Amino acid sequence: MKKIPLLFISLLFSIAGFSQNIIKDFGTATDFFNSMQEARFEDAQNFFDESVKSKISVDDLKNLWATLNTQLGKANALTPVRSQTQGEYIVITVEGEFERDKQNFTLAFNKEDKMVGFLLQPKSNVQAYVNPSYADTTKYNEQQVYIETPKHQLAGIVTTPRNVANFPIVVLVHDSGSGDMDESVGPNKPFKDIAAGLATKGIGSVRYVKRTLLYPQEFDSTFTVKEEVFDDALAAITMAKQVKGANASQIYLFGYGLGGMLAPRIAGLAPNLTGLVMAAAPARKMPDLLIEQNQYLFDMAKDTTQVMKKRFDEVIDLLSKAKLVKEGNIKPDSAIAGLPASYCIDLNKYNQVAAAKALKKPRIMIIQGGNDFQVSKTDYDLWVKGLTGKKGVTFKFYPTLNHLLSVQTEKGTGAQYGIATNVSEILINDISTWISQK
Repeated sequence: MKKIPLLFISLLFSIAGFSQNIIKDFGTATDFFNSMQEARFEDAQNFFDESVKSKISVDDLKNLWATLNTQLGKANALTPVRSQTQGEYIVITVEGEFERDKQNFTLAFNKEDKMVGFLLQPKSNVQAYVNPSYADTTKYNEQQVYIETPKHQLAGIVTTPRNVANFPIVVLVHDSGSGDMDESVGPNKPFKDIAAGLATKGIGSVRYVKRTLLYPQEFDSTFTVKEEVFDDALAAITMAKQVKGANASQIYLFGYGLGGMLAPRIAGLAPNLTGLVMAAAPARKMPDLLIEQNQYLFDMAKDTTQVMKKRFDEVIDLLSKAKLVKEGNIKPDSAIAGLPASYCIDLNKYNQVAAAKALKKPRIMIIQGGNDFQVSKTDYDLWVKGLTGKKGVTFKFYPTLNHLLSVQTEKGTGAQYGIATNVSEILINDISTWISQK
């Protein structure tokens, strides 16, 4: 539910592309930079397609690397972090950490897994991500992995605590939209914060790129939350059970936003989960939530012009129609508020509070921030009303947290998301304490 500007319903995905070996391209990116670091510039040039080799000489690569080393110092880490289809290409972002500064790179690969593009990303005026003070990097390791389902490969990170045996492990499941493995919004990376915070407390985690980011072309027609969320979350849960040192009987799911709303359904498909942490999880139907969001932003904008009022009324009308969609009264591939009817039908049939109440297992922790304008206390109160008295349920309300689970002085708008903050340390401590209670 993040990334929603005023009076704008996100049209999730519309880029044509194709499926190729993402794992191979990530490996090629790593091998290319290894060649650069080891001054094997002829080998580095051979990673390029023949069509561009003449434009990037061995001397060009040598001079580029020498310039980077002079300006930034020696490269400490060059890590492929995300990939996305763009037309006929797979585009991979590599984060570079040098002695004196950071420099990111963009590499483009064709169908033959050859590089056809290599760019230094320009420095942005946007604030940089800030490591949380509670993240003790000496206490955990991070390993790149791939979540695999038929025809899909999603890059991910497994974070494991050092010198801890039989540790619990948490699978992080995204909010709506197209999220990377860190659930990045501007300079904020809430999933990275959570993984680091939990690992410092002796708890492992699995996080991964959301399918909608990497394979957007698959979401141009009919789909449901099965394709958007369930298939990959279940594959990540399976991987979590196999992580070395993890306790396979202590698997938790952290569902954020849409992921929290769907957590009870995921638990129904993965009955061996030990616990669900549902953060900023809507308890209402999605159209009702979006109507409230748009009303809030409309009021905050204080724009009383007829043009704005007309736009607002049109959005509310679309969302109201989405709320009424059900099987039998519309074709599944029809578009409603920018989404296929199949998607709206699926969510309209789902009662998440009832689904959570019906679960015999696992334990449940409900988390909500008071400064969250995207999922409000109305939803939290519905969870409390529906699940009070159910064994194994914990409720935690944090008056100052916003939708990114960071401390804010007011509810505000999405402008907050452009300012670098971290997930609340109090929240991290509460989650780790709750997990340790078993």
